Amino acid sequence: MTASATGAHQIDRLGAPLFVSWQLTRDCDLACVHCCTESAPGKPMANELSRAEALAFADEIVAAGVPYAMLCGGEPMVVPHFLEVAERLGRGGVQLKIETNGQRFGPAEAVQLAELPVRSVQISLDADDPTTYARQRPGASLEKVHAACRAVRAAGLPLEVTFAPTRVTITELPAALRRARQLGAFRFNTGALMRIGNAARNWRKLVPTAEQYDAFRAVLDREAESGEAGMELAYLPFRMEDGLRQTAAEPPATLLVLPDGRVKASAALPYIVADVRRDGLAQAWRSYCQAWHTSALREAIEAAIADGARHAQANAWQELAESTA
Repeated sequence: MTASATGAHQIDRLGAPLFVSWQLTRDCDLACVHCCTESAPGKPMANELSRAEALAFADEIVAAGVPYAMLCGGEPMVVPHFLEVAERLGRGGVQLKIETNGQRFGPAEAVQLAELPVRSVQISLDADDPTTYARQRPGASLEKVHAACRAVRAAGLPLEVTFAPTRVTITELPAALRRARQLGAFRFNTGALMRIGNAARNWRKLVPTAEQYDAFRAVLDREAESGEAGMELAYLPFRMEDGLRQTAAEPPATLLVLPDGRVKASAALPYIVADVRRDGLAQAWRSYCQAWHTSALREAIEAAIADGARHAQANAWQELAESTA
């Protein structure tokens, strides 16, 4: 791709990303009704990075001086070489965030990760009622989630939780906030339901009503204004369109790496702009930066801001056209 001459972004001055969000697999031990990545048991992506390729990419991240990486999925804990990758990154000085549903995370995993520079472990906590939780995440055990959270804190690791509001779970917010504080979370992440993947397919059944969202925001705003110590509320920007406006104004220094090594321009868009398996990290980063100077990407962002229904195509991956302004 050819860079446009229409102004520089801050990322243009960087030789490597500041953050790598790496989906180790699309496979998962759950089939959540709202899952953005459309993950499910026995459903890995075709041609995912092998153990050797994953470790080699981890070495590239370390060598490039990337300060921060998130290991996610799917469910990273189902990947046999997950801990090897985490150790390769962590012992190389990369700070880590681990995103998990908590079904396979216990004291042994927490103790191993506690030897590494883990910035946080993020666990899904969408409800405080076990039946409600299982409706959103079929097959999930809320008891295991709570146990995973306790294991994180017992090992001295920072805990954050994420709450995906659907018509099923949105009224559980007050109870989930109380539970998250009780479990020792330092951050509670939420926002409007993203219309991607399974959520897009089940949109009419899952999307909260305007009245439900108003009540949801009111609870969050009250909690934030109360200034109660101990847990940060992270819910702004609230809607994906608002996040895209920020992204358009200043592209993030982030590589979103799919399980097969391809790199997306943005979570809300279907466009592939690089491939770490084919090109390596350095070239993938250059391609990502150059993509943000193309008219094709700028127009796609503007269209996604104007029409949230377009987010439903985010997983219909395609190469970005190389047109520039």
